[in-house]
Amino acid sequence: MTEDTKEPLGGRLLVVAFEGWNDAGEAASGAVRVLRDSLALRPLLEIDPEPYYDYQFNRPTVGVDEDGKRSLTWPGTTISGPDPEAAKPATPLAEDAALRVSEGGGDNVYVLLGAEPSRGWKAFVDEILAVITEHRITGMVMLGAMLADVPHTRPISVFASSENAELRQALQLERSTYEGPVGILSVLADAAERQGVQSLSVWASVPHYVHSAPSPKAVLALIDKLEELIDVVIPRGALVEESGEWQSGIDTLAAEDEDMAAYIQQLEQARDTVESPEASGEAIAKEFERYLRRDEGKGDEPWRKDRE
Repeated sequence: MTEDTKEPLGGRLLVVAFEGWNDAGEAASGAVRVLRDSLALRPLLEIDPEPYYDYQFNRPTVGVDEDGKRSLTWPGTTISGPDPEAAKPATPLAEDAALRVSEGGGDNVYVLLGAEPSRGWKAFVDEILAVITEHRITGMVMLGAMLADVPHTRPISVFASSENAELRQALQLERSTYEGPVGILSVLADAAERQGVQSLSVWASVPHYVHSAPSPKAVLALIDKLEELIDVVIPRGALVEESGEWQSGIDTLAAEDEDMAAYIQQLEQARDTVESPEASGEAIAKEFERYLRRDEGKGDEPWRKDRE
């Protein structure tokens, strides 16, 4: 194994995503699944869901397995990591890569994927910190996605920030100015920093008028940023094609609805008028505030009420 903790995010890394409140368009969880599968990581720990989940809010699901048997899947959180038996000598994925990944799987990349817990957040975070300590993880990348007033026809806005001054300087990140309610990602990042584990957050903005459908375009945007930050190559698979189909599908819906088309045009004009709004931490924070305070009465067709 090759580790270089002198480089920013150069040691063992934990990439984190939670389904639910932090995962608009299933973008963050989708990006972590792509990373986990591409590195063939194996489950290291499944956190007992019983103390942390309200099953009326996060309900178990029933499905049919490969043998045709029906079985329940309970909400929970799994931490996955490299398989020592499958690992081969590590080779750099890029000439200037501080992070190295073996041919058989990631030798210093771990992932956490789960549903945001309903209760017991402090105890929940303590369990994760214990795993971080056990596996000598030195850095964390938190992936999230939020609903925002952005058009689907433009590149997905992605904002990376960190409370760690060293990371901000090394990676040219901003410090978020957002104040208000937070999710489990922020709680975990704060606890990790207090324990000496560097962390940064990467958020994608997903068009709120298509909130009910997964967004492969946002998944791609997060993967692009993740590659840039940790210098690891992540195969795209069918994501590029799926992203194009996602955008074309929304284009078709808009072509059949004048109000929706006009609303999207307004968003496009606003995006094009303001120069690089995604580069401003303050702008992203304002988007987040609008998301948190969004009028629930808008329902599935916000463009109609916005134009009334």
